[in-house]
Amino acid sequence: MKGFFSKKGVHKFLFRWMVVNVVYFAVKMTMEHDGKEYEGLFTSTSLFYYVSAFFLLMLTWEVNDYLLKRHKKYCRLNLKRSLKIICINMSIMLPMCALVYYLAQFTFKEAWGIVCPNGPEQQFIIDFSRGVLIGMAVIFANMFHYAMNHHDELEKQLEDLQKDMLASQYASLKNQISPHFLFNSLNTLTSLMYEDRDLASDFVTRLARSYRYILDNREHDLVTLSKELGFLDAFTFMMDVRHKEAVTIDLNISVDPERYLIPTLSLQMLVENALKHNLYSKEKPLKVSISTISKDALVIKNNFQKRNLKEKTTELGIKNIKKRYAFYTNKQVLVRKESDFFEVIIPLLSENITKMNLKAIS
Repeated sequence: MKGFFSKKGVHKFLFRWMVVNVVYFAVKMTMEHDGKEYEGLFTSTSLFYYVSAFFLLMLTWEVNDYLLKRHKKYCRLNLKRSLKIICINMSIMLPMCALVYYLAQFTFKEAWGIVCPNGPEQQFIIDFSRGVLIGMAVIFANMFHYAMNHHDELEKQLEDLQKDMLASQYASLKNQISPHFLFNSLNTLTSLMYEDRDLASDFVTRLARSYRYILDNREHDLVTLSKELGFLDAFTFMMDVRHKEAVTIDLNISVDPERYLIPTLSLQMLVENALKHNLYSKEKPLKVSISTISKDALVIKNNFQKRNLKEKTTELGIKNIKKRYAFYTNKQVLVRKESDFFEVIIPLLSENITKMNLKAIS
């Protein structure tokens, strides 16, 4: 009821009332042209046809609106759903139309002062047929209008997703080549040069490989799972050197990593997220596991040992990944947090996906 008295609701009602008037007077002029003129606009017969037209058209229109909104959750108005909406709409409109004109022509003809120049039976058929045709025209016009609006909404959503994806790409790249990451790596390298030169050499090689991967893929939002795992291997090696036995990362991948894609640096971002929000030591190590669920998704899971951060967490890393996935698929990035573990499930994308599959509009 509140929506009806809103500015949008009032505009919608006025527009539909105007359409009812146009339809009514167009039909009346046609009837007068055929020599079936009624006695003016304010006779009981004219008022009955005006009120019945208003009631039936508004009912049909509102029911159609309700059915379209109800099916909007599927995000797709295909032929099957369109036919279902039309059938439901007609199953409500037809009995109401028949009831109104039957009562007018046979039951309350005298009480309402209805004039039937063609006899009640023939007039009932004419009125019923006219009401059905006009009702169907309203249904099809409203569905076409809805489809056009929905198409515009999808295009706008796609544009917004493209902007968000570009912003996420930039934020991801900026995060990975941050001075903080490089500073920690160089500090570790400095220590290794005095302790173990062979390990220091290996550390430099892995660090160079990591930055080479970042620079080579800075223009690509998606990479194969095998490339991401290769980068994660170098990253894991550096984490092992820096944190000794305080951090372990276990992999259990049961799919061909060359055949699936994921957003660039998403695994590294989730591992970094676990390091940021958890305490870890040799006595209480942080254990991160990365495994597959059939051929559908990756599970990144770690034991939960909450670290008290000075600043409130913004969850930008998770939001970043969700936005990037939203551009390519309707599958959700799922986050599950329990008292003893934290888990993120990210979809595996097929190798032939290059852009968001827009929902078709019938």
